[in-house]
Amino acid sequence: MTPSSMPLHGTVYGVLLNSQAEWQACEADMPSLPYKAAPVAPVLYVKTANTWTPHLGAIVVPAGHTEVEIGATLGLVLSEQGAWRGFVLLNDVSLPHSIAEQGFYRPPVKYKCLDSFLGVGPHLLPAADLPRPNHLILEVRVNDVLCQQVDLGRMRRPLSTLVADVSEFMTLRPADVLMLGLDVCDSGPDAGRRPRARVGDVIDIRVPSVPGLGVMQHRLTGEGA
Repeated sequence: MTPSSMPLHGTVYGVLLNSQAEWQACEADMPSLPYKAAPVAPVLYVKTANTWTPHLGAIVVPAGHTEVEIGATLGLVLSEQGAWRGFVLLNDVSLPHSIAEQGFYRPPVKYKCLDSFLGVGPHLLPAADLPRPNHLILEVRVNDVLCQQVDLGRMRRPLSTLVADVSEFMTLRPADVLMLGLDVCDSGPDAGRRPRARVGDVIDIRVPSVPGLGVMQHRLTGEGA
């Protein structure tokens, strides 16, 4: 797949704190300054076009860093008048960071918007072929070892609610992409956080029950390699 054939053309939006586990981990700190309350509306950020990396492309780990966080999710691609055009696998890569460093409302640009930091799946699956997107489990493998299963049914806002809530304060335009949310690992060495991968690793993300989404694969390379 070449960059020109990627199934992305609009603005790509991610959403913070949509998984139950991350919300619960941060809930005790939400009454703190400056907002003194939990967020009411979805907290969004943008994955800028410089981050987009096609299937089988290289994700570049910047100098001074040895690993990144894997953010396996599904992206909804919008059509005219808010209709759902289709779905694509995404890897919302980040530099490892804490919620305290990121903040609840602050766009996490310096952690998430580095060059090549959004892996894009090989196929856009028509929305009609996936009527229940929140009933999926994504599998994340690093060097062919299963390291996470992302249950999209555990999101605080299922997709239909997420789209409606976002649409209350902004317009989603045709070709825009909205991620369903990210989750953390339940067990293993990355329990309580998103899985990590290092330079040289190969990351595969798939939904075994939906072969039409394909298998998204990227290799991590060091800057200047």
